[in-house]
Amino acid sequence: MLIEIDFNSDEALYIQLRNRIIVGIATCELKEGDVLPSVRQLAESVGINMHTVNKAYTVLKQEGFVKVDRRHGAVVSIDADRIKNMEELRGQLRVILAKARCKNISREEVHALIDEIFEEYGGY
Repeated sequence: MLIEIDFNSDEALYIQLRNRIIVGIATCELKEGDVLPSVRQLAESVGINMHTVNKAYTVLKQEGFVKVDRRHGAVVSIDADRIKNMEELRGQLRVILAKARCKNISREEVHALIDEIFEEYGGY
């Protein structure tokens, strides 16, 4: 999996890294049980500090996308707590949809965007 970081972005590097890994999981580039590169390997390949990679892995662990195993490192492991995940998504969507409404984006436009993005992730 190729990870590209935009060093000119206002978004924190660890957030960019976290987001790229989540997209990798959603697009099946990364699958349940896949081992992510070590902190050192990823830091060297992307050209960022090891502490930045470690912070991204810690956030991914807290959010239920990876488990950290002392022998294997960070392993893709999706949190199966559906009710908790749905409530978290509901909260995030409330804010996103409020922003859309404030910017006069219609329900139809939002649905079209959701459909488009789901197609990018395999349409399921």
